[in-house]
Amino acid sequence: MTALLIGLSLLLAWSLTSDRLARWSVTAPLAFVVAGLALGGGADPVVPIDLDWHGLQRGAELVLAVLLFLDASESKEYDRLQRTVGEWRLLAIALPVSVALATFFGALLFPGNSWWLLVVTALVVMPIDLAPISAVLRDVRVPLKVRAALNFEGGLNDGLISPVFLFCVANIAETKGNTLHELIWTAVKQAGLALVVGGVLGVLTARLVRGAFTAGWSGMSSLRLASLALPFLAYSATVLAGGNGFVAAFVAGLCYAPTAHELGSDNLELVHDVAQVMAFAVWFVLGGLTTDSLTDHADWAVVGYALLALTVARFVPVVLSLSGTDLRWPERAAVGWLGSRGVTSIVFGVLAATHLPDEGDTLFVVDAMCMTVLLSVLLHGITVVPVARWFERRRPA
Repeated sequence: MTALLIGLSLLLAWSLTSDRLARWSVTAPLAFVVAGLALGGGADPVVPIDLDWHGLQRGAELVLAVLLFLDASESKEYDRLQRTVGEWRLLAIALPVSVALATFFGALLFPGNSWWLLVVTALVVMPIDLAPISAVLRDVRVPLKVRAALNFEGGLNDGLISPVFLFCVANIAETKGNTLHELIWTAVKQAGLALVVGGVLGVLTARLVRGAFTAGWSGMSSLRLASLALPFLAYSATVLAGGNGFVAAFVAGLCYAPTAHELGSDNLELVHDVAQVMAFAVWFVLGGLTTDSLTDHADWAVVGYALLALTVARFVPVVLSLSGTDLRWPERAAVGWLGSRGVTSIVFGVLAATHLPDEGDTLFVVDAMCMTVLLSVLLHGITVVPVARWFERRRPA
């Protein structure tokens, strides 16, 4: 009951002060991570965080599925772009090079660890997730090309990384039957199921919602509930069928986006609000985990690794891969810098914690994940508004 009281009090406090805090570049993830640091960690926490990795894994997965659905629903705005923004270069060139650089930096800073573990850690900390700076997708001051590139990469990179991640974890865990051929076939089968289930549910729900609204069977307030149910429905149905629930949620959002925008922006407001509240809980838990990590086994090498993952390992491959595209240098630099880390890294970190057999390996991956996401929430949270203002001042009249 104490945890519920404090959680609701934090939510009330944020709702009353969010605009004022935004002027000081204090984002919601930053505020709730700080609250988790102060209240959720230590030897005698005010709000004890039960480290049930399996329960935490399922909760984080649901949050990520809803956020991916929202990322896809934002894609309708990008249809008016006439040229490519280098999105496939980000996935085919920048992402693999970023993972390779993060693995190399890990080998330099942690020479005693196996290459498999270093690759797993790189796969945890490198995929971007715009949850810490989600408002940037709707900030018209940021060029549309920048927002489109970030949204495309953030929506698909975790789906591309997940089979490689699972293969590396399986090699560390020495799980029988996880050969490369079998893993590739499993990944293809899961992606295929996700495309089918997510596409069918997205199209079917869009038609039902449009028909119910046209016939006068339901009003906008009730149809917002249908929009809220769709990402959870797509994720759970696909997981039960043995597919990738993340990909299914994203595909469902793509198929549902035209109808959602046709009905008006209010149609997705409830999904935004629920996803935001769910994400608040994840950020608070992350703060508690980070407190324990810093107090029990703090390591400056982990801090250095996280900073390299957020800067050099991300920025250099992205800027180089986007050379020759329609993006100008400031836009390429913005895409390189605004690659924040969030729920995706948390989900992969928790997945590693539930499958790695060695406790030392688990602590290493979780420490790297916590530090990377914490620094991302801090650095990207306080710089996203200045970046938007910079573009606004230089916008042609």
